Amino acid sequence: MTPEDRVLTAMSHPLRRRLLDILKVYGPATASALAERSGQGVGNISHHMRILAEAGLVEEAPELARDRRERWWRRAAQAITWHSGDASLDPAAEAIEHAAVSTNLERQVQLVRDWLGASDDERAAWPEGPFSIDAWLRVTPAELTAFGAELMAIVHRWAERDVPDDGQHRETVFTFARAAPARP
Repeated sequence: MTPEDRVLTAMSHPLRRRLLDILKVYGPATASALAERSGQGVGNISHHMRILAEAGLVEEAPELARDRRERWWRRAAQAITWHSGDASLDPAAEAIEHAAVSTNLERQVQLVRDWLGASDDERAAWPEGPFSIDAWLRVTPAELTAFGAELMAIVHRWAERDVPDDGQHRETVFTFARAAPARP
């Protein structure tokens, strides 16, 4: 299995995808803390963290441990991206890629659905911020690549910025965009 296939295999499981999100938003954590945040058992979390580590998506953070028994984990990469077609041409690799893309899309859509089901008070606190956009573009494959790079640069700039220490409370916000050839 290639390193790319290991990443896609790891990303094809909903809990592993969620664990990466938890580590991204809240920072390094122990299996116990991850279990508490995800509602899963510690043993199950440990199993999935090993798979994520084998794929190079998480790494141990031994400097955070208070003793030799405590095991801390952090994301190894700030951003995880792949493009359709990254998998080799064999059927197993294509199935792995399809599963990872499907799991990722299901996670993204569920997060948006969760917001739609938020209470009136929660929604009132965000009167203008949440948005949705869709558009039909007429582009070449190279132009779509350039469009994607520009869009990802904006998202990465906001996601990786230093958060100002100005006393304002900032909530976590999920954002995603997709582009795929299609017909109306």
